[in-house]
Amino acid sequence: MGQQSNGHYHPLTIAQRDIARIFSGMGFDIAEGPEAESEYYNFDALNIPADHPARDLWDTFWLKEATEDRALLRTHTSPVQIRYMETHKPPIRIIAPGKVYRYEATDATHEAQFYQLEGLVVDETTNLGTLKGVLARFFKEFFGKEADVRLRPSYFPFVEPAVEVDMSCFLCEGKGCNVCKKTGWIEIMGAGMVHPKVLLNVGIDPRKYQGFAFGAGIDRLLMLKHGITDVRLLYTGDLRLVNQF
Repeated sequence: MGQQSNGHYHPLTIAQRDIARIFSGMGFDIAEGPEAESEYYNFDALNIPADHPARDLWDTFWLKEATEDRALLRTHTSPVQIRYMETHKPPIRIIAPGKVYRYEATDATHEAQFYQLEGLVVDETTNLGTLKGVLARFFKEFFGKEADVRLRPSYFPFVEPAVEVDMSCFLCEGKGCNVCKKTGWIEIMGAGMVHPKVLLNVGIDPRKYQGFAFGAGIDRLLMLKHGITDVRLLYTGDLRLVNQF
């Protein structure tokens, strides 16, 4: 018999551990929640009511259950933020990494299941400047290089104002390359200040408290860091990929 080699962690697991270490060093707790969620926590409590057009942004796997509050596979880890805020008082500083599900066709940049990172800070003084500083430190530690952060106006129903977060390309240092499509910037995540209605839904007074939230795909962060060109490679079980980590 040949010598048996030791097993090791999958690159997605390694990435999640690195992310948890970085944010723990900034005082964030790690929060978890169920992958099978209710319509209330996945949509309603996040300021996305039944007739809201923003629901079209998420292609949802619905579960067959004879309940008034319909069940589904969570489309993001934002429900974890709602559940946490229901049971904890500010100040709050958490990240919520975990698997999410979207009913969509797969290709090099899309999977029906993938891992997402979300973050939440709620206190009396935090603002977009705080968000920018937190993300700049995270990008520096995760990618191993200094990075500028750019915020662009966007729209998400659970934050106002909403922004897209860009990072200066860590490969070409902003000069322009194929990874950043010659722009010098890489779009990383969506973010913004928590919508007052979301705070009201969990019993937090928006006149006293405010906060920011952000969300990114862990798969995408890993692909950018290591130059992986097809997200499906992370889910084939091919040891030629896994053994490189």
